[in-house]
Amino acid sequence: MDREVALIVNPSAGGGRGLRALPGVQQRLGELGVVFSTDATRDLDHARALARDAAEAGRIVVALGGDGLVGCAAGALRHVPGAVLGVLPGGRGNDFARVVGIPLDARAACEVVAHGQPRPVDLGAAGEHAFIGIASLGFDSEANRYANTAPARLGGLVYLYGALRALAHWKPAAFTVDVDGEQVRFSGWSVAAANSKAYGGGMYLAPDARMDDGALDVVLSYATSKAYFLRGLPKVFKGSHVEDPNIRVLRGARVRIEADRPFAVYADGDPIGALPITLHVLPGALDVLLPAGARRA
Repeated sequence: MDREVALIVNPSAGGGRGLRALPGVQQRLGELGVVFSTDATRDLDHARALARDAAEAGRIVVALGGDGLVGCAAGALRHVPGAVLGVLPGGRGNDFARVVGIPLDARAACEVVAHGQPRPVDLGAAGEHAFIGIASLGFDSEANRYANTAPARLGGLVYLYGALRALAHWKPAAFTVDVDGEQVRFSGWSVAAANSKAYGGGMYLAPDARMDDGALDVVLSYATSKAYFLRGLPKVFKGSHVEDPNIRVLRGARVRIEADRPFAVYADGDPIGALPITLHVLPGALDVLLPAGARRA
């Protein structure tokens, strides 16, 4: 086995799920003959430094944590030529792993670290802040804020909890969105720029998005009543909500977003900026270990 791995674990991911999975992961990697070291992150800046240093030393960086750690590591590694990222799910959502077919059990996912193939994937970016999943704002800004302070015992339900908390005080916002020169003004719930299909623990917000097409799927959610919104919420878990006439999907490489009031922009579970904001795609920016046989992201 010629792979040398730097295993980076977020001890607080998923309410400690990543840390609890660590002994089994270490045992399984050893059984598979993977040479590895282990470091625990203190915060996102520390995670970026660990990832960058390991990649510059020629090691594969493997993130054991949630989508926040995956996006953070991806953003750091995009600046390192030849860097490769591996993913072991240890968070609450684990949407990147879900979309690309990595097993959601961290121990089982060690097979991908040992035998997976590096494949190029796109990243999204807001200035120097890169993301691997979906950047969103508006109602999503409020839902993410509540979800990030939810009790750890809720597990993956924190995203539903966040949405229900945000719903109580929500009022529609006026958005101006420019996608590769096509401008749309509307009143509604949210705007999302999707590099990947899913966020929020299995919500397929952009079911046709791909991480290898050099574009972002931009999902616009127009104003409806709160009751209508609640009735349609379960459809997001199947991706069938895009058939609703109040949902519009555009596709492009550059997205400019403004609104009539301030919103934080969240991606991979963490804030990455504020409005107005310009998001763009970074085609094939990073090689990620995907299950053997996978040809596309």
